[in-house]
This record gives sequence, C-alpha cells and structure tokens, in this order.
Amino acid sequence: MDQESIVYGCIKDVAQFGNESQRKQANRRAMLSLPTADEWPYLCQEMFALPRVESATDTYQTEVMHFGASYKAIEYEWEHWMKKFENLLDSMYWVSAVVHLETELSGTHTFVWESYNNGHEPGAGIQQVRCEWTHENSFTG
Repeated sequence: MDQESIVYGCIKDVAQFGNESQRKQANRRAMLSLPTADEWPYLCQEMFALPRVESATDTYQTEVMHFGASYKAIEYEWEHWMKKFENLLDSMYWVSAVVHLETELSGTHTFVWESYNNGHEPGAGIQQVRCEWTHENSFTG
C-alpha cells in the first residue's frame, strides 16, 4: 500500500474588521481562482468549502473556511504545497490559518499562521509560520 498523507485545516477571518461583504467576496474569489486540476502537488478548488458571500445568520463573528484532501506521500513535496498555500493566503483576508499534515511515517505536523494588527489584507505578504510536530508510535506486543 502507498503512503497516504492527509492535509486539512481552516482559514479564519473576522468580519468586524472592514467591509464584511468585500472581505467575503475577495476570499471567495481567491479560492475560486485555484485550478480545478493542478500540477503536483495539488492545491485546488475542490479542497475548500467556499463561504457564502451574503451575510449568514449561522456565524457569530468568525468566518471559517475549511479544507482537506488525501494525497499519496505529499510530505516529499511539502515545500511546493506550502508555497502554493501561502500564495493563496497572500491573496486573502484572514486573521489566522492552520494546516494539519498527517503522515504515516513522520507523524502529524501542525502549521500555524497568525496575522498581526487587525488581520492580513491581500498582497501584504506572509509573516512567519510556526510548526508543531507530534509523532505517535503504536507498538504491538
């Protein structure tokens, strides 16, 4: 069996900063600008649950845009995937983002981006990312 990697996470934006409709439209456009089929490593529209543009009564203050996909050993191309993800983040409004990478051989990695001030605006560049790593071994006796 091939090595499976699972990638999932969310991008959070706070509607109270600036024009809510403008922020939602810009974020939706950024995700829709992703290809439906991409060169390896894949970062595509189908990974994302696209937010509605109209104001929703089911959200409190935070707009949560979640995503996920299963890959064949994406960890070997992780730098490329991260570059594509950070390019997407740079085209969006957000206050934080989290990506979890679960691998069969090297455990789980969690990558966190946090904006400064009132959040990230499109084109503002990406700040430093923090990575946490956990690895669980299960030994059978």
